Amino acid sequence: MLKMKHVSDAIGMKVFTDNGDYFGEIEEAILTKTKVFGWRVKSTKNSFLEKVLGGAKGVIVPHTLVKSFGDVMIISRAAVPSYPDEGPSAEKED
Repeated sequence: MLKMKHVSDAIGMKVFTDNGDYFGEIEEAILTKTKVFGWRVKSTKNSFLEKVLGGAKGVIVPHTLVKSFGDVMIISRAAVPSYPDEGPSAEKED
């Protein structure tokens, strides 16, 4: 049976990647006239997003990358922003 949820029920919901990493919490839904376009996920303490972004406040996850929506939201690993490492291993050797 399909259960219906209100968009407002998602605010504050925990977000996890499909690998099981805690990603953050939903802060806002981004709507078009007829559908959900995406979700603003804020970086919270001890979240994977905080480790990746550092000082940034959060990211926008397109709704197409949401895999499951219930008590928590599961998103695709593709939604995780990737940044090159800034350590010595990231530098090219000549």
